[in-house]
Amino acid sequence: MVTGASSGIGAATVRRFAELGWQTVAVARRADRLQALAAETGAYPLVCDVTDEEQVSRLAAEVAHTGGATGLVNNAGGAIGTESVERSSNEDWRRMFEVNVLGLRSVTAALLPVLREGARRTGWASILNLTSTAGHDVYPGGAGYNAAKFAAHAVTGVLRLELAGEPIRVMELAPGLVHTEEFTLNRLRGDAAAAAKPYLDVTPLTAEEVARVLVGAFEQPPHVNQDLIVLRPVAQSSVFHTHRGPLAPRAE
Repeated sequence: MVTGASSGIGAATVRRFAELGWQTVAVARRADRLQALAAETGAYPLVCDVTDEEQVSRLAAEVAHTGGATGLVNNAGGAIGTESVERSSNEDWRRMFEVNVLGLRSVTAALLPVLREGARRTGWASILNLTSTAGHDVYPGGAGYNAAKFAAHAVTGVLRLELAGEPIRVMELAPGLVHTEEFTLNRLRGDAAAAAKPYLDVTPLTAEEVARVLVGAFEQPPHVNQDLIVLRPVAQSSVFHTHRGPLAPRAE
């Protein structure tokens, strides 16, 4: 099951799973996009807002009723704004925490009984939380998103400890600079010109490239747990350092 599947990394992940023969449940709020993705990939579409606990409970019940699951990708998330701690709004922070942290927790808690049943049938189950390098390093203007992704990183680590002894691996994928059609545009409140600037003169990751690494973690032998995968374009050596322009060997 993949949350946030209507666009970007989520949709690319569903496509990659389908390419490799996995049966996938695609979850998102936008029914039209889900239906189009389902028609393309054969995924089972389920409309759900992960910040609504009642909807999440119904989602888990339907997944259990229609065949269960052995894997969960918590991909739903997002950033809002680049204001400073002083000038940002609690409402923006609240929305980021609701989807990046509380939504992740709600979906995980609701799906764990389903995943356990899947593990009883097949021997193993997997959870992968998509976080961000923003959950490992801070930067000016990122406080709300940093805080939410740091929290998601912490939840992932705690969950791994709490599930010790069960055949359920808990993994985290933290991408750096990824160019998708909506992430930065949404963060910058629809300002297309500003949203294009982070990607100028640099080759960022694509959603498809992230999806290949993500699904590759599920394709590993089931006893192999990739606790943390940090994924960046070569031009981005840290959240503070992105080389602009061509990459070339240094002169001797």
